Amino acid sequence: MESGLTLTTDMVLVLAVLVITIGLFVFEVLRVDIVAVTVMVLLGLLGLVPAAELFDGFASNAVISIIAVMILGAGLDRTGVMTLVAQWILKVGGRTARRIITLVSGIVGLISGVMQNVGATALFMPVVSKIASRTEIPLSKLLMPMGFCAIMGGTLTMVGSSPLILLNDLIQNANSSLPAGAESLRTFNLFDVAPVGLALLASGILYFLLLGRWLLPVHETPSHGAPARTKAYFDDVYGIGGDVYELLVTVDSPMVGMTVGDAEALPGAPRMLGIRNTEAPRLAPPVDEMIWVGTVLGVMGTREQVGQFALDNQCRVSPTLRTFGGLFNPSRAGISEVVIPPGSRLVGQSVGEARLRKRYGISVLAINRRGEIITEHVRDQEMQTGDCLVSHSTWRDLSAVASENDFVVATDIPKEEQRPQKVVHALIFFALSMGMILFTDFRLAICLLAGALGMVLTNVVSMDEAYGSVSWKTVFLVASLIPLGQAMERTGTAAWIAQEALLLLGHMPALAIQVMLALLATVFSLVMSNVGATTILVPIAISIALATSANPVMYALIIALSTSNAFILPTHQVNALIMGPGGYSVRDFVRAGTGMSVVFLVVMLTVVNLLF
Repeated sequence: MESGLTLTTDMVLVLAVLVITIGLFVFEVLRVDIVAVTVMVLLGLLGLVPAAELFDGFASNAVISIIAVMILGAGLDRTGVMTLVAQWILKVGGRTARRIITLVSGIVGLISGVMQNVGATALFMPVVSKIASRTEIPLSKLLMPMGFCAIMGGTLTMVGSSPLILLNDLIQNANSSLPAGAESLRTFNLFDVAPVGLALLASGILYFLLLGRWLLPVHETPSHGAPARTKAYFDDVYGIGGDVYELLVTVDSPMVGMTVGDAEALPGAPRMLGIRNTEAPRLAPPVDEMIWVGTVLGVMGTREQVGQFALDNQCRVSPTLRTFGGLFNPSRAGISEVVIPPGSRLVGQSVGEARLRKRYGISVLAINRRGEIITEHVRDQEMQTGDCLVSHSTWRDLSAVASENDFVVATDIPKEEQRPQKVVHALIFFALSMGMILFTDFRLAICLLAGALGMVLTNVVSMDEAYGSVSWKTVFLVASLIPLGQAMERTGTAAWIAQEALLLLGHMPALAIQVMLALLATVFSLVMSNVGATTILVPIAISIALATSANPVMYALIIALSTSNAFILPTHQVNALIMGPGGYSVRDFVRAGTGMSVVFLVVMLTVVNLLF
């Protein structure tokens, strides 16, 4: 095969920008979004991308889709849908990282087969965040397996990823240029690639189960929406430690017939923060609330304390928060500090007399009185000016407390509030988007924006909340890298790289040629859009297959699948999406993604050769 393209000055400039980009990503000289914006500006200054097209990435289908799906995810999260999903996963998967990784990654991977992988990832990020906060598993241990499996799940169907959607069109275009008398190449049906996708998804989950302990980093990331004070702060300052548990009162329990106040006075009693009798569960149970057989108590204490109390009083400890999971979620409730100011009508009243639980929905756990921490017999303490009440409540109730002149709330109140009354609206507009994606020819961005707009118009999320739900770092990263792919295609650099690499193939065995094509597609997908890489490489792969009497459809499929092998750098949309929330660095992706890429290539080539 003779070379048809020669290296030009523009190609050399694009190659130089490409090397600089990769170097900055790998060595983390600057933040990745700053690197991306710098590259975009540099391409414009060098004239490698016309100024009129330089910022087209911000209006691209991919970027608008990312924005829309983040708003959809925020709507589902705000109405409590994702909390229910998280509860189900915790119920089925328990609290161990291995089982949760298997369950979450498998579900997201399967969903990615029928919707864009970045959409599936964005929708499940709130779920994973809730699971991480309840199990105290670092978010960085869960997000990367989920993201990688979402990428691999895109290979389950012919609509799971953009390259596979594009593949049939490219094959039909190749048919028009076949020699006279040659048999037309067949296109793929929806589930023709399912065996490959299932094998890849299973291998990805197995990879993290076996090696995740050593490959996945442990990064402590702040919880969005949590109050300014952290759990460690209240533990260190007030000695308020432990976790929340559920106790089921059995028929043999001596607490049957007691009030909540009586139960709190029992030896070794944990703090009682919630109750469910026959009605819906609620926080801050009044001290005169009666306890009956079947009552579920939400309590706070150490595992040993709660276990011993349950043993002494014939109660059952639930292994998961089945009843109070939503109420105890950090986005809805938590511990705060409330100060009694001068002139407050509560001065001189005891905590019990003030009926703070019944009137305001707050449970006082401790009192900080001029440096003295009071944790015993709190209900009997008379409140004094300057007392700092360490309280547990929902953020909504705390907002109401903040408006009272008798209190000064010293904790930042999260602005997010749950809107369970809007759950039907959220599900309708989410279903609308999914239906448009599956059954209409509208572009992905339009389908997703229709659902996102519906959620805003029905006040599932306000417009300000919609803006706040978007990860603008991800938007700028993806949008700013799109011109690099345009420059590689416009100047012929991508075609030249492909041509020079393929010239080296010569008369290699068929398997060696497949490996080279897969590696080439992998490299291209790391530095440019996978759609661009597929468009360039599929025609070349078909030509090589015809010249070597191989199966051109199989070679084209290898290219379309290999462009999803994008784990080593955070340039893929999914990787860019999880990078910030997971606290990942480029080195984290290189460490975990390199082995994942090797596994991907081995499994993909093996299954494709067995099938085709």
